[in-house]
Amino acid sequence: MDHFVYQDGVLCAEDVSVAEIAAQVGTPFYLYSSATLLRHYRLFDEALAGMDHLVCFAMKSLSNQAILQLLGEAGAGMDVVSGGEYARARAAGVPGERIVFSGVGKTRVEMRQALTGGIRQFNVESEPEMEALSAVAVELGKIAPITIRVNPDVDAKTHAKIATGKSENKFGIPIARAREVYAHAARLPGIEVIGIDVHIGSQLTDLAPFEAAYLKVAELTEQLRADGHTIKRLDLGGGLGIPYVQSNEAPPSPLDYGAMIKRTVGHLGCEIEIEPGRLISGNAGVLVSRAIYVKDGADRQFLILDAAMNDLIRPAMYDAHHDIVPVVQPEAGAERATYDIVGPVCESGDTFAKGRAMAQVAPGDLVVFRSAGAYGAVMASEYNSRPLIPEVLVHNDQFAVIRARPTFDEMIARDIIPAWL
Repeated sequence: MDHFVYQDGVLCAEDVSVAEIAAQVGTPFYLYSSATLLRHYRLFDEALAGMDHLVCFAMKSLSNQAILQLLGEAGAGMDVVSGGEYARARAAGVPGERIVFSGVGKTRVEMRQALTGGIRQFNVESEPEMEALSAVAVELGKIAPITIRVNPDVDAKTHAKIATGKSENKFGIPIARAREVYAHAARLPGIEVIGIDVHIGSQLTDLAPFEAAYLKVAELTEQLRADGHTIKRLDLGGGLGIPYVQSNEAPPSPLDYGAMIKRTVGHLGCEIEIEPGRLISGNAGVLVSRAIYVKDGADRQFLILDAAMNDLIRPAMYDAHHDIVPVVQPEAGAERATYDIVGPVCESGDTFAKGRAMAQVAPGDLVVFRSAGAYGAVMASEYNSRPLIPEVLVHNDQFAVIRARPTFDEMIARDIIPAWL
């Protein structure tokens, strides 16, 4: 469910007309619903009721300060994967004890940053990383709490570029070596082993891969405890998918996911962490764009928008589908057309959809890309010297620009001309 619905024939975000926002902000822009973000976070929180748990928002999906503060004030933790994300989470007021540091390439600078600023745990991905963290912690006179990410060799049955739990993926240590690696961790100074971490991929629409991975984690927990390790926390990652195509077929709900967690690992008495990103932010955001031209090609029509691949890279990178709908609701029986929907960037890959049948669009009409809240603005660039587009947050009948569109002068001023030129 989201809070983007037609009211009196115009698409609204909560109680604000999208057309009204477009008139004031200009297009293209990202638009988020506070109510949807909070609803989705609370669904996960409620799904784990009765268990000691923390829901950590995977902020790589959406990292605007206003969004982080909104979720942080609701009680969410943050899953960060860089020093920059850590700094963003802290700047948004999220305390260190609610921040989990994931990622395969943590630097010693980032380790110092988190150990000094406060951290819930590091999800360690390799033995070299663990040894580096030990050295940094000893140097600072700190103890670094860690879980070790195990790779369960489970096929998440998702896009190859967002699968993370198979043996050929770069993430974690092979689960077959876990006891050996945990024994090594126990001998290192400055390290406190507190649990196990697992994450098998993103945009999963079936609970079976999760269940297979979590059953392996449950077995490993018993083995490690028998070896004398204190395993009190299980970080089960994120990855639950969303419906990018509006249909009657929906992925499993957070409540179903929570029931599966209780069934597979609930008997272990561990604190549970989960790190959802896409399911919290994906349907909470849309990309609003305006049609520039309708162009007749040799064998097709092109709908050319003012949004481009630099604003939303997912279709070009993953062949991802986003439903695209007009802001003004089409009348019953309105004429339809079939378009290749493209942007103005000078790349053939700047294509959002091919052969998409939809209500007929005229130049100047507004359209919306649904389910664009996750991996949209965070993956945007200034390719073709196109400014990063604004982000707008709605709360009931109010809206605010939470990231402004830079001017060309501001973009150019970031370049530094050396004195010898």
